[in-house]
Amino acid sequence: MQNLSDQPCLIARSLALVGDAWSMLILRDAHAGLTRFDEFRKSLSIAPTILTRRLAALTEDGLLEKRRYSERPPRDEYVLTEAGLDFLPVLFAIGAWGRKHRNADGVTRFFDAETGDEIDPVTIDRATGAPIGTRPIRILMPE
Repeated sequence: MQNLSDQPCLIARSLALVGDAWSMLILRDAHAGLTRFDEFRKSLSIAPTILTRRLAALTEDGLLEKRRYSERPPRDEYVLTEAGLDFLPVLFAIGAWGRKHRNADGVTRFFDAETGDEIDPVTIDRATGAPIGTRPIRILMPE
């Protein structure tokens, strides 16, 4: 994945950072309020070595920030950065795609905490207001 980080395509560059399922699930759980290693491990049933590597990578890449919450014994928590917070719409777009194209029976649902309405994400182009995928696109490669 490292060689993707040099690609001119921002999709490829972004996938180099968060293109594996564990990283996306850690970010999902961080958005749900989890911050501690043991919380992530319990939620994901992930091997400690894999979790350690993913947390380090997400921290190094600026999606999580490591903060010390206990000196004795030394313990750290992982808090979303601005980049990590900005990843939530990406997670919701993936979930919306899954709801449409995969079996959506018995799945987790997400609700707006203030209104109680179920969240139904739509990705739109800011300039036209059109949902992405409803209009032709043109790709321009850098010179």
